[in-house]
Amino acid sequence: MTLTVTHEYGRQIVVTVGGVDIATYVYQPQMPAFESSKPYLHPMRTLSGAVVSGYRPSDHRWHKGLQMTISHLSGQNFWGGNSYRHPHGYVRLDNVGRMRHDSFELVDVTDEALTLRETLTWITAAGEHWVAERRELKIHGVDTGRGTWMLDFGTELRNIRGEELRFGSPTTAGRPNAGYTGLFWRGPRGWTGGQIITPDGGGPQAMGQEGPWLAYTGQHDEVDGGGTLLFFAGHSTAPVPLKWFVRNDPYPGVNPSPAFDKEIVLGPEESFRLAHRVVVADRAWERPEIEAFAAEYGI
Repeated sequence: MTLTVTHEYGRQIVVTVGGVDIATYVYQPQMPAFESSKPYLHPMRTLSGAVVSGYRPSDHRWHKGLQMTISHLSGQNFWGGNSYRHPHGYVRLDNVGRMRHDSFELVDVTDEALTLRETLTWITAAGEHWVAERRELKIHGVDTGRGTWMLDFGTELRNIRGEELRFGSPTTAGRPNAGYTGLFWRGPRGWTGGQIITPDGGGPQAMGQEGPWLAYTGQHDEVDGGGTLLFFAGHSTAPVPLKWFVRNDPYPGVNPSPAFDKEIVLGPEESFRLAHRVVVADRAWERPEIEAFAAEYGI
């Protein structure tokens, strides 16, 4: 089935398949500074039209679909909201930065794929430029028989601060099992309590574990049936292992964290790269189907 793209210049890009807007990439959002303005994908939908991403939930207004974040960056917060400071817990600080879309180096559209290459600058609350990012998103792999489509996300983050940068998480700052940082998906509220499946088992105990993939299944509100998001951890060039941040209670969230419990330290002009894949499926898959797909399409 043909993939079509609508570009609202200066705002967003919408990908449509069979009359369904499966993904909207908002690259120049308007939002309060406290929520850390940055590009995001929302809504994300299955091929049948069910929404599989959450936006500005009441518990965390800065959660917006699928977005690249860093929760702890040398004292700055590119996640949004309050910052964790041990032993005080979460406190409101004037340290919430933003990611500025600078340009698209490539917008390539075919009947089968959309490829975006984007440059961004990460700017602190004080207006300092700390990170130059080169990002690539590819939406592809539409399979109406299987009811799937795929997103490949890659990024290179370069330190332009002029001094050392330390990429971390609340766990590196002292809070156990809160290593969220990096590419983060917030699911719809109806998916709370969904099933977590990994190669070694699954469930909430997958928190902080390594593994090539993690699947999250849930049941839709408004429409019948369920869906699956299959996340491939992919690759990091940093000397720190990728570990899963995952919750199904009190909300659905998945993140292949590049700095779950160990910081990534970059000197001036140094960089590291991340590459992940996300698969959106039109049914709540069981383990055999997940494992077969992962064997075929893993990265």
